[in-house]
This record gives sequence, C-alpha cells and structure tokens, in this order.
Amino acid sequence: MNKSLTLACTVLLLASTAPAFAASSVDLTVKGLITPSACTPNLPGTVDFGKISAKDLNQDSQTQLEAKNLQLTVSCEASTLFAINPVDNRIGTSTRNGAYGLGLINGTEKLGRYFISVRNPVTDIPSIMLTMHAEGRWSELFEDDAVEPNNLFAFGNLDSESGWAPHPLQNAAVEIVLNTAIAPAKDLTLTNEVALDGSATLEVKYL
Repeated sequence: MNKSLTLACTVLLLASTAPAFAASSVDLTVKGLITPSACTPNLPGTVDFGKISAKDLNQDSQTQLEAKNLQLTVSCEASTLFAINPVDNRIGTSTRNGAYGLGLINGTEKLGRYFISVRNPVTDIPSIMLTMHAEGRWSELFEDDAVEPNNLFAFGNLDSESGWAPHPLQNAAVEIVLNTAIAPAKDLTLTNEVALDGSATLEVKYL
C-alpha cells in the first residue's frame, strides 16, 4: 500500500488583449508540506468468493453476493491529521455509478460492481466517520452510505466552531464492508471461466 506526499503545482498563465508590452516570463509555484510523522495503513487478506456457477446467476437482474468485511487499520508515529482516499483500480468497469468495478469480459462487458461502506470506528479518542463533499465540506458518514471512489473519508467529530471536521489520531481502525453484485448473465459471455477482477487502493492523505 503506497502512502505519498502530494505536491501541488500551479501554473498561472496571464492573457492580455494588448500584447504589445506583455511580460516574456511566467511564474511556476511549487508548494508542499513535509509532515514529521508518517502513517501506515493495513488491510489484511483478499476478498475471495470462490467459484460461482454461471447457472446460479440471475439472467435478467444482478446477482447479489455475500457481504464481506475487512478491518482497515492506520498506525501513525505520532498524532496525525489524515484522511483515506479510495481509488478504483478498475475504473470504467463498474455497472453502477458510485461503485467499484470488477473488470471486463472480452474488453467490453462489465462484469459487475461492489460498493464500499465503513462502520464501527475504533480510535484513540471517540470518533465518527466523516466524508468530504466536492466543495470541501465534511459531513457525517453513516453506516449504510457508500464511499465512492476518490471521495475522502476520515475520523472526526463535530466541532462547535468549524462544524464536522477530522481530528488528529495516532491509531485508528474501521470495518470495511463490501457489497458485491454480478451483472445480469444475459449481458455476459460465460462460455469460459471468468475471474472477478476487482482492485482498489486505500491511500493515506495527510491533511
């Protein structure tokens, strides 16, 4: 599992309607912050549904598989402010919006999808799960809410001044729940064995 420091590069391009005396140079600003403590995520095991007979799949509707649970832990060298960024490594293969893909058959047939949700956080100080919205606002993440790809989630609480916000932690654990389904069999070529090929990365992001 990779954990990385992200550097944000901003290039400002200035345009003018009167270019006669335009500047012949442009500035490049490189920003970043090196944190003195590092966090290590751990998610043991692989979700394996074993062999599924094609005859057991629904022809006209998706086939729901057994829910699977994994334990995500994050251990930091010191109390650290962080969030988790879930990345779908099979982007473009999911049969549902907001879900993670299970790969393709013959390069075009989407095999299915799985949703990720989180529950039962255990941390140094009492925490609830939070999710970040597109505008940078945090809110409570409920147990039945799906964690969409590239949508940060974090451990935090309700602050009287700033509202919902993550807080620094040294150790944290949370249950990852996978809700998986196979696409309708009528949409799939199942003349040979087909492997479920889901893959996601849970990346620590320092805040």
